Amino acid sequence: MRRLEEIARALDDTALDGWLFYDFRHSDPLAYRILGLSSRGITTRRWFCYVPAHGAARALVSAVEAERLAELGVETVVYRSADGMLAALGDFLAGARRIAMNYSPRCAIPYVARVDAGTVEIVRSLGVEVVSAADLIQRFEARLERSQLESHRRAAAIVRRVVDETFAEIARAVFADAPVSEYSAQQFVLARFTAHGLVADDPPIVAVNANAARPHFEPSSAADTPIRRGDLVLLDLWAKEPGAAAIYADLTWMAYAGDRVPEEYARVFAIVAEARDAAVDFIRDRVGGGTPVRGEEADRVARGVIERAGFAEQFVHRTGHSIGREVHGTGANLDSLETHDHRTLIDRTCFSVEPGIYLPGRFGMRSELDMTIEDGRAEVSAAPAQREIVALLK
Repeated sequence: MRRLEEIARALDDTALDGWLFYDFRHSDPLAYRILGLSSRGITTRRWFCYVPAHGAARALVSAVEAERLAELGVETVVYRSADGMLAALGDFLAGARRIAMNYSPRCAIPYVARVDAGTVEIVRSLGVEVVSAADLIQRFEARLERSQLESHRRAAAIVRRVVDETFAEIARAVFADAPVSEYSAQQFVLARFTAHGLVADDPPIVAVNANAARPHFEPSSAADTPIRRGDLVLLDLWAKEPGAAAIYADLTWMAYAGDRVPEEYARVFAIVAEARDAAVDFIRDRVGGGTPVRGEEADRVARGVIERAGFAEQFVHRTGHSIGREVHGTGANLDSLETHDHRTLIDRTCFSVEPGIYLPGRFGMRSELDMTIEDGRAEVSAAPAQREIVALLK
């Protein structure tokens, strides 16, 4: 199987003896995607697939579901009992000293922490050192085909258009003293996505004033807030083209329902935009110069701008996240706060840059753009980035 050969070649570039995949009742969707397995069908028992750096891959399945990994086309051992499973696993790993599994030490990177602690203990009891497959996962799961990168760019262009359409709709309603609210604006965004042929797993964020100080605020019909003259509006929206391989775009823009943006809002947004641009320039320069850049390094660049401006405690989240088939992907995040993401930003990946300042009970400010790395160049999607808060009634 071509994918198994690709994995073996990747392992040959490391100091690892193999990569052990494990699943129980679809506990690791990454294993299915990386191995190219269908997730359909009954899966109620544990299975393993061991891909060594040298030699043939082997599968271990329960007698209850003996055909579960048949599509891999590799030698398959069938176990009946827990003892039989352990004996076969020990045989698989005989001679191996250091292997990767889809786990993260101390859950440092939760996106790749798919294997439970007990299973890791089992493997270690066989005399094998288990290390995180985080870098391998990024290579096989977060690294995109060129067609996927193009799908992201098309989606980003449309999402950027929907930003303008939504702000125009809010401006129209406010100017005419017609009803408009967080929830109605959210539903407008979803209708525009449908009209443009995009889909989203979750609805966008439309947050007014103090609600914008809640990074993952969710509008609802039950607790709706009207948008009126003089209100600050945060619009965070994400969508992609239909299809399992399509890649998301994710943008956040700020607007003010008036003709002149208050000085305090403008000042805080300028700090956020400076932090965003500092991270973008840092990544561009490093990638363009062929110098590796880690996610945590890029985060520190943006965070440093906000800290120097006196808002260290008000920047409560990472600077950016990996983007893939899910809006929050499995590649390197720009993060030295929530986690310490040591992974390098690699070619043919996509990620957001979205610093923010949040003043609880008052207002929040965030500016988000997407970047891709392709052929040694880091570029902003749907450029240009937002430079100032949009005055809707100007």
